[in-house]
Order: sequence, then C-alpha cells, then structure tokens
Amino acid sequence: MKLSAPLAAFAAAALLASAPADACTNLIVGKNASVDGSVICTYNCDGFGFASPLTLSLPGRHAPGEMITLRGWGGGDQLRQIRQADYTYGVVGLMNEHQVSIVETTWDGREELRNPEGYFDYFSLMGIALQRSASAREAIAVMHQLVQEYGYNSTGESFAVCDPEEAWIMELIGKGPGRKGGVWVAMRVPDDAICAYANASRIRQFPQARKADKKLGFCIVEGECMYSADVISFAREMGYYDGPDKEFSFREAYGPLDWSAIRYCEARVWSFFRHHTDPAVMDGYLPFLNGELSVCDALPLWIVPKEKVSVRDIMNDMRDHYEGTALDMTADVSAGPWASPYRNQPVNFKASDGTEMFRERPIGCQQSGMTMVCQMRSWLPDAVGGVTYFNMDDASMVAYVPVYCGINRIPDPFRRENNDIREFSTESAFWMCNFVANMVYPRYSAMIGDLREAQTELEDFYAADQKEVEEKAAALTAGERTEYLTGKTLAYTDRMMKRWDKLARLLIVKHNDQIAQPSEGGVVVPGRRTSPAYAPAFIDAVKAQTGDRYVKRELK
Repeated sequence: MKLSAPLAAFAAAALLASAPADACTNLIVGKNASVDGSVICTYNCDGFGFASPLTLSLPGRHAPGEMITLRGWGGGDQLRQIRQADYTYGVVGLMNEHQVSIVETTWDGREELRNPEGYFDYFSLMGIALQRSASAREAIAVMHQLVQEYGYNSTGESFAVCDPEEAWIMELIGKGPGRKGGVWVAMRVPDDAICAYANASRIRQFPQARKADKKLGFCIVEGECMYSADVISFAREMGYYDGPDKEFSFREAYGPLDWSAIRYCEARVWSFFRHHTDPAVMDGYLPFLNGELSVCDALPLWIVPKEKVSVRDIMNDMRDHYEGTALDMTADVSAGPWASPYRNQPVNFKASDGTEMFRERPIGCQQSGMTMVCQMRSWLPDAVGGVTYFNMDDASMVAYVPVYCGINRIPDPFRRENNDIREFSTESAFWMCNFVANMVYPRYSAMIGDLREAQTELEDFYAADQKEVEEKAAALTAGERTEYLTGKTLAYTDRMMKRWDKLARLLIVKHNDQIAQPSEGGVVVPGRRTSPAYAPAFIDAVKAQTGDRYVKRELK
C-alpha cells in the first residue's frame, strides 16, 4: 500500500504537535458580528513540553484504491489504513484552500466512552476532514462518516468548524470499546453572535428533527443544527438520561460539569463574553463561577456583542488573564512583586493547614505550543481571503504573523524540523518566542511594556501592509497569486524573527541585574537607571506578614 505524501507529512506533524494538547481555548465570531464581515475562529493549543509547528498538505489527485496510513497518539504506534479520497484539498495549518477552518478543545466527558480501537483521534479527524471538505457543513458530514466507518479513539471533544459564510460548533464523543461511531451535536453560531469553548462541553438543549436524513445518516434542522440520529437513544441505553426527548441536554448526558470545568474552563468563556457586552451583566454569572449552581447553572452558549469585533480585538482576547475582573490575576499577592498574571504549576495545591486551594486558569497561558487566529472572508479569492495569524508559544507573549491559506511553502521558523523541543535554536520561532517570554514572566510589570511595544509595532505593520498586498494579490492569476502570497508570508515571518531577536537583546541589556535603563525604539539610550516599583498588593502583603521588620525608623 502506498502512503500519500501529503498525509504522511501531516500525520507526522500531528503526532508531534497535538498529543500533549489537553487544555485549549477557541473563540468564534459570526460574519455579522465582525467589523468587516469575516468569520473568525481561534486556537490556543495548550499543553506543557511540546512545540506545535505549522503544517502544509498540498492538494492532489489520487489513484483508485489508494490507501493512506494514520498514526495518531490515540492508538499508540499501531498503523491504521483508510481509503484515500479521489481528490484532497491543500491545507495550511488548520485552514484549507477553501478557507474551511477547524479548531478544537478537549473536555474528556464519560471516560467509559473512549474507544481505544478507533482509528481516528481528534487531530487526525480534523486533518482528514480539511483535506476532503469545501464547506463547514461538508466538514461536519465528513467527520461523521469517518467516525462511523473507522471509529473514534479520543475522549469528549468540541470543534469550531468554520468557512467564509458560517461558523458551527460541534461536540463529539465516542461510544466505548468495541463500538464504532460517535454521538454528536453541531449547532450553527448565529451570524450576529460570538461564542467560545474552553475544555468543557457547552451544548445543552438543541433543535430536533423528526427523522434522520437517509443519505447523510444523521439528523438536520436546516440552517440551525445537525446531530447523530442516536444521540438521545444512546444516552438512554447507557443510563445517562431518562427524560423526554425535548428536554435532553448533550452536556448533562455526556460531559457534566464539575468544579474544575466551571472555574478553569467556563470562566475563560465568561471573560471573553465580558469584553464584548455589559460587564455588569456578565458579573451576574459570578455565582456560577464560584460553584453556586442554585443561583445560576450555566453561561449562555453565545451572545450578541455590543459592538462588532475586529481581528485585533480577538488577538487581544486570546491574551486575556482576567484583567479588570473579579478574577484578575495581577491584583493580589499571588501575582508577586511584579504583578505577574502567570503562575507556576500545579493548578491545585494545599495550604499548610490542609485547605484545598487552586489558581486561576486564563485564556493566555505559558504552556501554549502555538496560537492562531483564523480569518475567513467571502468577498476575496480563497487564497487571499483565508489568513491564519500564527505564532508558536503564548499568545500574550508573541506577535501574530499573517499566513495566507494559498501558500505553497511553510516559513522556515515555523517548520517542524526547525522546532526541536530538545534543543534551543535561534532559527526556531518556538524557541525565540519562549526565550523572550521566559525573561518577561518573572518580572512582568517591569518588562511587559518592552514586549508590547514590539508586538504592537509588528501587528500594526502587518495590518497596514496587508491592505496593499491583498489588493494586488486579488488581481493576479492563480499561479502568480500563490507565489506572491508565499513570498509575503515568508517575509512577514522573517520580520517577526528579526524583531524578536532585537527584543531579546534589548531585554537582557535594559533589565540587567534587575534594574531598568531607558530605551527608545527598542534600543537602550543613555539615561538614569531606575528600579521598577513593586506591586502595591505585594508590598501590603509583606507588611502584613512581617509587621515592623521592614518599616523604616527614626533615629533615637
């Protein structure tokens, strides 16, 4: 059997990129909720100790009877073969040549429903669906068919499945050992709404059809909802539900919430919504985040934002640490002397008296292997309209680089072979971004201004340059467009790497020995050295704990 070259590359990259990614965040924006008519979805791919490079699968026709080999992490090292499609679309990262994008977040759910014999884990399922789908609806149908035919070996999963016209959210879980297929629900996000996922099942009740579509094999409520025909009957069979069909909740049956799912996961959704509606309204859900389910037991699945949302807004949302909210990670003594929103592991710990404690889990976190914001625009040629703003490491600590879906080469700093997790390299985007971030983390308030200056400089440049680039690219022939957009994507990445090298050198010089020297335009300039101030909450906590020990006294 011959292994399809594009899939071989994808499968190897998927194995490297995704196995540790067990705590991710997705934000979704409908086309009428965005400032320019874009559909937007995002992905912070979070998990310690891994790099998640950018992948490329080129389009191609395939011979009748050709097979392809899957090797994901869910089935260990076992190689599994499936039939190749007659034609596969090109895929860059998690967006294909038709601007179809799929991103994910894991919620585990009923552990007994994992089927280790299933061929597909969630990441290989996403990859194959992107190669075979020209729309979001088609991608959902393909994912259903693949799981029915070959089985699913991951736990509970949520997917944002989007194209230039629509955004869908899909929740899927398997049926347990020895049973192929899965139970799932997909709902269309209203065009004027925003939605989010963060490691918790969120779909509860959903519109229901009278019967399944015979051709597709699942139920459809046109334009609103799709779901597996046995999603309710299987829950009854397993003893998860015994009420009337109309009251059935996917989440309560397959992914019921516990404290962790609410505070570590739903809180991220809450904070995103709070940025885009009346904060007082969202603060009414604080009892829910504090586990007071008798007061409130759920967040809305989506909301209509008070103002339309831009790509830059969403980039900043991906960097959130609950700043300015009741969960602000910079505002108490645990933020340390430099008001840092970052915390060491573990998430859960005990006080000396045995009290069970925890730390917040924000959208922006240090363990991201990569971050992306996918923008899909229906009024432009696909190769131009589809952009993945991408980088490797923590969204808060990187600049998003525009990567067009019509390219035919991955920039070297984002390639798998240049991002070895075991060895530092200045040619690696992962390591250069981590190099800078790990200088900033422990002295956040002193250094973050320098990083924000470089981040804003790059993202401002990209946004301004893209206007001219896209006008020019839209007028080119298809072949010319591919070469032009590939060249621009390579240049954008090179610019980021050079700016981050400059930033790293500035930080070590400007902040050497824990002082600060003045700088201008990313360069240290002559001037008076200063000592950055401690955070007020830290000073007050030191005084409260040590009494008069550090209080200055008058001489007697």
